[in-house]
Amino acid sequence: MSACPSCDHENPPAAHFCSACGSRLVDEAPAREERKIVSVLFADLVGFTSRSEQLDPEDVRAIQSPYFQRLRTEIESRGGTVEKFIGDAVMGVFGAPVSHGDDPERAVRAALAIRDAIAELGEGRDEELQVRVAVNTGEAIVALGSDTSKGEGLVAGDVVNTASRLQGVAPVNGVLVGEETFRSTKRAIDYRPVDPVSLKGKSSPVPSWIALAASTAPGERKAQQLPIVGRDHELATLRRIWDQVVAEQRPHVVTVFGPAGIGKTRLAGEFAEAVDECGGRALRGRSVPYGEKTTYGAFTQHVKQMTTVFDSDTSEEAWQKLREAATTLLGDGESAEVAENVGTLLGLETEASAAGREELFYAARRLVEEVARRQPTVLVFEDLQWADLGTLELVESLASRVRDVPLMLLALARPELLEAKPAWGGGLPGYTALPLQPLAAEQSQELALHALREASATAHDAVAIATTAEGNPLFIEELAASLSEHAADGSGNLPTSIRAIVSARLDALPAVERQVLMDASVVGKVFWRGALETMDSGGTRLAELLDSLEARDFVRREPVSRLAADQQFVFKHILIRDIAYATLPRPARRKRHAAVAGFLEEATGEGHAAASALAHHWLEAGEKVRAAEFLVMAGDQAGRGWAKDEAVAYYQQALAVLPEDDQERRRAITRRQAVALQALIHVADAELLGRRGDQP
Repeated sequence: MSACPSCDHENPPAAHFCSACGSRLVDEAPAREERKIVSVLFADLVGFTSRSEQLDPEDVRAIQSPYFQRLRTEIESRGGTVEKFIGDAVMGVFGAPVSHGDDPERAVRAALAIRDAIAELGEGRDEELQVRVAVNTGEAIVALGSDTSKGEGLVAGDVVNTASRLQGVAPVNGVLVGEETFRSTKRAIDYRPVDPVSLKGKSSPVPSWIALAASTAPGERKAQQLPIVGRDHELATLRRIWDQVVAEQRPHVVTVFGPAGIGKTRLAGEFAEAVDECGGRALRGRSVPYGEKTTYGAFTQHVKQMTTVFDSDTSEEAWQKLREAATTLLGDGESAEVAENVGTLLGLETEASAAGREELFYAARRLVEEVARRQPTVLVFEDLQWADLGTLELVESLASRVRDVPLMLLALARPELLEAKPAWGGGLPGYTALPLQPLAAEQSQELALHALREASATAHDAVAIATTAEGNPLFIEELAASLSEHAADGSGNLPTSIRAIVSARLDALPAVERQVLMDASVVGKVFWRGALETMDSGGTRLAELLDSLEARDFVRREPVSRLAADQQFVFKHILIRDIAYATLPRPARRKRHAAVAGFLEEATGEGHAAASALAHHWLEAGEKVRAAEFLVMAGDQAGRGWAKDEAVAYYQQALAVLPEDDQERRRAITRRQAVALQALIHVADAELLGRRGDQP
């Protein structure tokens, strides 16, 4: 038999089409699908179709070709994918096939760049070019492996239709965004609110905003004014190292490791304030994930702060400031050569012959040495996981060669840095790796209370927020803000920002490890190797893949298992499990739930030890009658333990899933429910009489 990939219906082996839904079973089988949060961008020239009627075809092409190429560049340079060109319209997708963690922001930045590029593209023409752009964010089905160059669709869902409709009502030369896009990007983009817009096919007006301009650099977010919580030990460690650097005039490198949102930047900011207070100087440089990435980017920001060079300076002004600073620091002897080579690092145009890397790095070293000699200095390298190889090599060069000055190199990085450069920090004379762990439960609750007060949402449960966020300060802030805006509802929906960050971690995994993680998510937060083997997850490499996932801090092997002779694992964070599960489309979930239910039935005998779990898995597999059988079993177990209220609830769930025409089973369950209710009433009456008897 052959299972239909669309509806899971079993078909004869020779069938080419599903007998239930008509989907193709063989030949050109559909690409593997996943559910993802994506941001869809639509851009369309205003009135160009009507104008094309009066233009020669060659003139039309002369306008369209650079227009399409520029839009493709703006979208793809920010990690997006051009799905299709439709007449004069372009559709771009961010977050598929790979999530980046900040795809809504990338999409809006691309939209703003497209808006600004239109004026440039229209220069020298009789009529100016005008464009309408829109961005919308939401869940979609993503066809992995689709070839957009052949017209194959990448994403499908209401998010696409809404983005297209928003583009149609966007202002001329303006960018209109939907509600979820606005919520996910308002800390990085300035907006102007507009009245909700009525869109075709929508039952009610759609909230929307006009994007004006970016308010932060790519990948950067505005910090909330919340107190730092739970980082006393890490701050003390940085201060101790700093005191040693200053006292012994011995440079040191510290790398603060941690996932997105864990608080690396906030920790560095607190430490920088402490350095300033004790007479030192902290200079900040960032590597960016996309856009205007430059070689040695973070270090060039340090140099500009040392020499008071601004991005707005002309080349002549920048050279003058650089040479004056070099002369002040180094004297006349070597200042000219150092300035020339540092200027090359900055990307300033020069007529001198190109120097080798050794000369460039030596010039950087001499400049940094003299700056630190005059004032104890910390160079902060933020987001080093996005740095170019040249920057990483320059940091290592400075760390290994600068001598006898109070210099600290403070790198902030996600764990991905070690995947790109596994030997990072090895062999350096002074190096410390400082991992940032999630906040403890009490610390999380304390920060949640501060965040709720900041968001004017103090009526909500700080304990629940802390539990969901699992010690990640950014997640705590986002959940609190989401609650204040009524974005999180009773269904347990997570803010898009959180789901995007975790999805980006999942998408960064090797494909086979990611699939094992998604299969495990169907079992639950706790899962067993045997359940994965039942799904043929990972094949013969399953043990190796589980070891790798544990090393990457996604799962943890537990010392004791509830199932004999089977290894038990647990997801390190419930958010990882939930978001991995949310990625699976419904047909894939049903098939895996059925496999897990079969495994648990076999592993637990007749299922008595896992009745409620089996009911859940059979229900999600679409087997309602089998689910009802185990719900009744769970109700019987609860009743025997005198948890009569739970028994009543289980019986009620069984009645809810059973077909109305299955009268025999429904009558039997109703009798059980009536008995449990009667017992519950007797217990309540006895408790009431007991309380009355205690009264004087």
